[in-house]
Amino acid sequence: MTPVHDRSRHPGVRTGLPELLRGHRRAAGLTQAELAARAGVGVRTVRDLERGRSSRPQRTTVELLAGALELTGAARSAFLAAARGQAPAAPPVAPVGAPPARLDPDDHVGTPVALPPPVALIGRDTDLAELVGLLTDERGPRLVSLVGLAGVGKTALALSVAHAVADHHPGGAAGVLIGEGSDAADVLAASVAVFGAARMPELTARLDGRPALLLVDATERAPDAVAETVHRLAGAVPSLRVLVTGRHPVGLSGERVWPVAPLDVPPPPGSERAGASAPADYPAVALFTARLAQVRREPPGPAELPALAALVRRLGGLPLAIELMAARGRILDLNELLDRYGDRVLDLATSSGAAERPGWDTAEPGRPEGRRAAVAETLRDAVATSYRLLAPDERAALRRLAAFGNRWSVELAEEMLADDGDRDGTVVVDPVPLLDRFLELGLLSVRGAGPFRFRLLDAVRDFAAEQATGAGELTAIRRRHARVVAGLVARTAPELAGADLPAAVHRLDEVSGDISSALAHAAVDDPLTALRLAAALSRWWRFRGRDVPGRQWLRRLLADPRTADADPVLRAWASLGVARLAAEHGAGAEELPAAWAALAAFRDAGDVTGEVEARAVLCALLIALGRHDEAREQAEAVLALAGRGGRVRDMAVAQNNLAWHDIRVGDLAAARRRLASVDRLAAQCGEQRLRVLARANLAEVSRLEGRYADAVDQGRRVLTALADLGDPGHRRRVLGTVGLALARDGRPAEAAEVLAELRPAPTPVPPSPRLGEAEWPGGDCWTPVRGARPEDGICALIEGNLALRRGDRELAAEWFAAAAEAGAEGQDRRDVVEALVGLAASTADPAVLDRLDRACRRSGIRLLPQEEELLYARTTGRRGGGPGTT
Repeated sequence: MTPVHDRSRHPGVRTGLPELLRGHRRAAGLTQAELAARAGVGVRTVRDLERGRSSRPQRTTVELLAGALELTGAARSAFLAAARGQAPAAPPVAPVGAPPARLDPDDHVGTPVALPPPVALIGRDTDLAELVGLLTDERGPRLVSLVGLAGVGKTALALSVAHAVADHHPGGAAGVLIGEGSDAADVLAASVAVFGAARMPELTARLDGRPALLLVDATERAPDAVAETVHRLAGAVPSLRVLVTGRHPVGLSGERVWPVAPLDVPPPPGSERAGASAPADYPAVALFTARLAQVRREPPGPAELPALAALVRRLGGLPLAIELMAARGRILDLNELLDRYGDRVLDLATSSGAAERPGWDTAEPGRPEGRRAAVAETLRDAVATSYRLLAPDERAALRRLAAFGNRWSVELAEEMLADDGDRDGTVVVDPVPLLDRFLELGLLSVRGAGPFRFRLLDAVRDFAAEQATGAGELTAIRRRHARVVAGLVARTAPELAGADLPAAVHRLDEVSGDISSALAHAAVDDPLTALRLAAALSRWWRFRGRDVPGRQWLRRLLADPRTADADPVLRAWASLGVARLAAEHGAGAEELPAAWAALAAFRDAGDVTGEVEARAVLCALLIALGRHDEAREQAEAVLALAGRGGRVRDMAVAQNNLAWHDIRVGDLAAARRRLASVDRLAAQCGEQRLRVLARANLAEVSRLEGRYADAVDQGRRVLTALADLGDPGHRRRVLGTVGLALARDGRPAEAAEVLAELRPAPTPVPPSPRLGEAEWPGGDCWTPVRGARPEDGICALIEGNLALRRGDRELAAEWFAAAAEAGAEGQDRRDVVEALVGLAASTADPAVLDRLDRACRRSGIRLLPQEEELLYARTTGRRGGGPGTT
């Protein structure tokens, strides 16, 4: 909603400069002082003009004010004319129940207009343009209904549209505001009177076929009376178009229903769309900022910007809610507003007059007191009014759908609304008519083109959750929601390993908030469902860098005694997920027994898919632990299983793992051949991600061969592809390859850029979860694991090579020693060998050479020719050959 503009309280009074100046200033959201400063005039000048004390202002002053108000076209002309005392009469628009105010077309130049002044709109450009197109198209609908929740901005949009199309309706553009309890006779009399006619035949004669527009505001106050009036007018005055606003459509044939949605809000941090646009570019933020400027001088500071984005998200982009919240900014800063009101937006109350229709004069002389507009006292009251329009079964459906926190699809709605007693799914509830009903009442938002495009407004969802609590349904609804989400994840999980990986990851990203809330509730109420959900999420958690909290969830659920008797295969998948995620943050050794146990369970159950997955995970864990021969055995077993079963993708995975073993023994030519095979097999099964990972390993082979420029080019192409696929662990490894190649190639500036990207910025401690948001396992916010990070070793290795190339052997030694220490618990023993080679070359210390020799013998790694040359050039050598030679 927008501020009410002052209008003459007496019929027939001309709209002079004071009224126009005040109306335009308020529409622009300016104080008198702000307008004076913008125009370069004194504030007393503005004050005197608005009070009518200056009847003949200087032309220069008037033009400065018009420029400061950014008036153009007809609005500017009318403003300048009013300053010269030439303003035409503008009879006020009569609310139903007030004495009729006739409009005489002969008194007006051009189209006669009997409407309140237009209201400044924010974020409605698309709606405005499309509605203007509808109402100026000769073949367009004769009745257009703007429908939506109270406070969504229907009246403001309707007034702007009516003014924008007025010139296309030479018969006039006029409006009526419906009063509470009006009957059909009241509505018809007011609708005719605003055009200067006493009866409908007289209106037909006056218009004489000329197009005219009637705006009818607040039809929900007398829906039957409005429907009857509009029907009669359509039959008697075919040149009349009608634009109405209300909580629901009029319900007549040929009506075009236009749902008015809340304003766009910034996406939450960490979502796929986060960062696509600056917060200030979102209309909800712009409206909040504009209204805040009316109650305090200072714009939101940097410390308040996250709270500002969170507030407008919590308010659901509802203009009335935004204005009510911004008004409290006179006392509280935005962080305090979020803390105090973030969890109880339904309690936001309107101040006196705050909920009146913008621009309408609701206190006309002679208007019966009993017919004043009914004003909602809180947002809860506003939503309740629309909720009461629903039938009992529609209310029950709304309470169920309120469990979804993010956007959802028709299919998910169908599952959520299914009959609890219908275990076989034989009774299908078609959600489409329900969704259409919610949309026409403004309770539902539909945005985007994908399947996940439906979302209840935040205030509606909060209200429906309150109603579910009162009916004793909330626990059952949340339990069902968890099972529906678990079903979606289970159907999607197989696609997280295959050609459909990007689409599958995106699908889960779309419902990430619902995944979190479902998991948090089911972990307490229904741990078996929670275990099924979490066991299917391990790959998605890894791709999205959520390996630590994901591992914690799985460990907690596996330790829950209520899941001890779960299907052994389900528990095996959960245990395997724990091991896979642990490997991402260097904790694979802790979960090696879990991976062996999962392999045994899959073999006992004859689950070949599970066995292949378990052996692949074991291969990665064993490599990280330096048990290379065992790791190679697992990779060869996967290749044999995949070959027997015709599993092309698994054959590619096995060949990719075996390529690392070729690198380990220094057979780079064999590694290239294997990686070419991986690329061929991955292309055969349409597995783009595997092709990218094979090319990442190929970049590493190029680096080890000393082809540094090729390694950089190949690695950068891989990084571009990984940006779309996610998978931060592999991205980190490829950044290391590129950084090392740059350092060895004498490109320190570019290597420094890679180091800056590898080293993450300090992460702030997450705030306490708000109502409705999931908590981390254990009920507290997750605290990042302290100690070495996976990127520490590779960063130290890059720094050491840069220092060595500069000739700073002492600094290089420090960095190489740090790299060797960090890599001791890392995932790739070759990093340790490279660090020790660099340390030996920097110090010529025989003890380091001994340590290098032991590392090579223990891991089976053979030094490459350029490494042996480096040691020979920088040390005195060792009798009997260099380390790692045979």
